[in-house]
Amino acid sequence: MVLTQLPRFQYLVFRKPPPSFNLFPKPKLPNKFTSPKLFSAPKSTLSTTEPIPITHISLPEEEPRLEISLDKLFVPPETEVSCDDPNLSTRILKGSNIVLSKYARDAQVVQAEFVKSSVRTEDCPSDGLPEFALVGRSNVGKSSLLNSLVRRKRLALTSKKPGKTQCINHFRINDKWYLVDLPGYGYAAAPQELRTDWSKFTKDYFLNRSTLVSVFLLIDASIPAKPIDLEYASWLGQNQIPMTLVFTKCDKRKKKKNGGKRPEENVRDFQELIRGFFQTAPPWIMTSSVTNQGRDEILLHMAQLRNYWLKH
Repeated sequence: MVLTQLPRFQYLVFRKPPPSFNLFPKPKLPNKFTSPKLFSAPKSTLSTTEPIPITHISLPEEEPRLEISLDKLFVPPETEVSCDDPNLSTRILKGSNIVLSKYARDAQVVQAEFVKSSVRTEDCPSDGLPEFALVGRSNVGKSSLLNSLVRRKRLALTSKKPGKTQCINHFRINDKWYLVDLPGYGYAAAPQELRTDWSKFTKDYFLNRSTLVSVFLLIDASIPAKPIDLEYASWLGQNQIPMTLVFTKCDKRKKKKNGGKRPEENVRDFQELIRGFFQTAPPWIMTSSVTNQGRDEILLHMAQLRNYWLKH
């Protein structure tokens, strides 16, 4: 049995699918399967030079694995997966539920530069280049992740005081696409009027930015799910905004400090809590800006989304 695109996939990843983008009903597993087949999604141990190879991904035995059923995998367009494929686990990005496609190429970041800050969507760059927006609760590690992606310690300034990002900040990558740093949400110390303005122009950006390929919603995996994160994920889903979940701080492993649970458990719990928001599971990746876990996986995922978007 071969599975193709999952229902409503285009709402989770691509804003405007081409007219030929066909939807198929969610297929049933053959009768010989009494439960969904599980595949291991290994934690990432990344090099500091080149992106991870697409095939033959190895994993040390001692590292924890997340078991993922076939129906919870993120399958990009024009990509097929089969229950009987013995190599399927090598096609899944480490620490994620994302299957690699033929569009996962040109993922390296060679050049990165700050372009401009905007307070209105109409003031953002108008060159038509595709872009990916990073957003998350204040102090989730958004600027640190952006710096990790481009291997620049201070491209996006980090601050010990949450809520410092107050504009839509565009960073041009390789002169071909943008990373966008959006204001964090949920910072209680910010004035109510300022928080309202941030929310308004951020949501306007999501709804009206035609070059937005996907929103990368950052979630702190070192603590249990926060209601405000669940609300944000719900809003993105209800408004059919393309979304990828990025779980940060996955290097933090002290159980008492993490509410009694390890990052893998918090990741699993969050996914269970948002199941009702989406017909199919959105793509997700586990990361750490300290160890660079997930860095290359995010870039490969962005590459396959971007290249598909450009083609169509």
